Amino acid sequence: MFISTIIAIGITLLAPRAVFASCGHGIESIHPFSAAVDGTVPVPAFTYGTTTGPLNWHNLNQTAYYLCGNGTNQSPILLDSSSAHTAPHGSIKLDVPPAKNVVFENLGTNVEVIINGTLKAAGKTYKLAQFHFHTPSEHRVDLGHYEAEMHFVFDAAGLSAQSHPCTKQANLSGADGSGKVAVLAFFVEVEAQLSTPVLETIFSHLPAIQTPGTTTTVPKVDLSAFQEQANKLKYYQYTGSLTTPPCSEGVSWFLATSPIPLSLKTYVALKDTTKTNNRYTQNSLGQTNILVVASKHLTAYMNMTASGVGAGRFPNLALKIKSQTTAQPKDTAPPPTSPCIPH
Repeated sequence: MFISTIIAIGITLLAPRAVFASCGHGIESIHPFSAAVDGTVPVPAFTYGTTTGPLNWHNLNQTAYYLCGNGTNQSPILLDSSSAHTAPHGSIKLDVPPAKNVVFENLGTNVEVIINGTLKAAGKTYKLAQFHFHTPSEHRVDLGHYEAEMHFVFDAAGLSAQSHPCTKQANLSGADGSGKVAVLAFFVEVEAQLSTPVLETIFSHLPAIQTPGTTTTVPKVDLSAFQEQANKLKYYQYTGSLTTPPCSEGVSWFLATSPIPLSLKTYVALKDTTKTNNRYTQNSLGQTNILVVASKHLTAYMNMTASGVGAGRFPNLALKIKSQTTAQPKDTAPPPTSPCIPH
C-alpha cells in the first residue's frame, strides 16, 4: 500500500500538465488583495488538497510557480534547536500600533489580518503587509510540529507594489544578499490555562468569515503587550522562501524559539476554519528540491518495473506510469522567466 501511494504521487510529479492558473494571490504575497465593494476577497487557485495542493503547485503555473518544484532554498525547513543559527538577542524589534476596524479575511487557504506596522531586523526596516496562520506549524523543531504557526509578512520599507509586477524576478534577495521580504514567525502551542489575549480577540470574529472569500472587521486590535514580549524573545534566523506560490526565494526568516499560548477552544475554532494548511518540510537549504529527488527515485522505479523487475507486483501501475510519462520532455534547464510576486 505504501509503495502504491508513493508511485501514485509520482504520477502527479512526472506527468505533463497544462498550465491553467495565472499569477495568483499567495498567502505570503507582499501586498494583500483589497476587498470588493460587496466585502469579498479573491480566493487563490492553489489549495492544500490533492491536485492543486503543495505536491502539484509547480504544475499550476509552470513559469510563475517554477521554484515550488525546483527551488533549492525552499521553506519550511526542519530546525535543530541545538545548532540552528539565531539572530543576536534583542535585534528584532516589532512595532504594530493599535488599530481600529481592522480587516480580517478568509482566503480559503488561510485567514489573515491586514494591519500596519514595522519590523527592524538584520539592520533593515520592513513594512508589515499582513499576518496569518498555518495549522499545524509549517516549520518543525527537533522533528516535531507545533499546533499552529503565525506569520507576520513584511517587505523592505520603500518597496512599492510597482517594484513587483507579476513578471520576472528570480528571488527576493537584495544585491547584498539580504532579504527584501521578511517573515516574523511564532509557533503556537495549545495551553489549558494560558492564552494570548489579542489572538482571542481576533479569533472571536471567526464565525463571521467561515465562508472562503469573506471578510469582516475587528473593532480594535492592540498588539502592544504581544510585541513587548516578542521583542524580548530569541529567534532562529535563515534565508529561505515563501511557503506558498510562487515560492520565491531570498526571504529572511525570523522564528521565535519560544511558542506563544492559545486556548484549546480558540485553537479548535481556528482549525475548523483553516483545516490543514501547512506545506510539507522541504529539503536542507542548498540541496536539490525534494520533489526532484522523489521524481528521480520514481523514474528509477518506473524503469525497473518496465524492465520486468518487480513488474509482477504492480503490472497495471507500471504501465500507467510509463504511458503518462513517455511524452514528458526532458527537464534540462529552468524556464527563461522567473516566478512572479503576486499582489
